[in-house]
Amino acid sequence: MQTVLPSEDELEEGRKLFAGPCDFFFGAQAIEQLPPPDRAEIAFAGRSNVGKSSIINALTGRKALARASSEPGRTKQLNFFNLGGRLSLVDMPGYGFAKASKAVKEDWQRTMFAYLRGRPNLARVILLIDGRVGLKASDKEVCDLLDKAAVVFQIVLTKCDALSASALGGRQKEVEALARTHAAAFPHIVATSSTTSLGIAELRGIMARFAEPASDRS
Repeated sequence: MQTVLPSEDELEEGRKLFAGPCDFFFGAQAIEQLPPPDRAEIAFAGRSNVGKSSIINALTGRKALARASSEPGRTKQLNFFNLGGRLSLVDMPGYGFAKASKAVKEDWQRTMFAYLRGRPNLARVILLIDGRVGLKASDKEVCDLLDKAAVVFQIVLTKCDALSASALGGRQKEVEALARTHAAAFPHIVATSSTTSLGIAELRGIMARFAEPASDRS
């Protein structure tokens, strides 16, 4: 049975994996445009301004691999990144943007559900929650969506450097309580900060579990 926390070997494998090349290789604005499912994918989901681009950049050690839009909710495509030919990272469009119309929000949900439900190589979704503000209604709706799509998701708290130890502990308990109510939720919550690198090595180790062995590809 797979343990919740990564082992020392998995932490080292994660370090090596994310120290290698990682490049943008595809952008899809519709389900019909998705690239071939030729390797495992880990998708990042979260509200607009949750720090998704910052976490992806921190994981890969790059400053501008994933770029945040200056206008929340503007990015509408799925962005695919090739991690050394062993794993794909997928940057999903942000949700919960206040200025979007109901039609735009519904279109986002239809498109994302089609991707989540129909992507055979999708290994896990990393659901990012802003540690400073906690859970919002849109986060809970996406948890329901992931349950319906039967995709395992792991909640990762972002921007945790802004919280005191006691505040962070309370936030983790809040999110753990939510995770226990969702069949598709992985039970362990990871607290991160792209500024201080809190939790980055742990998250790399967790994600390395889904990468193809280095010997399988040149």
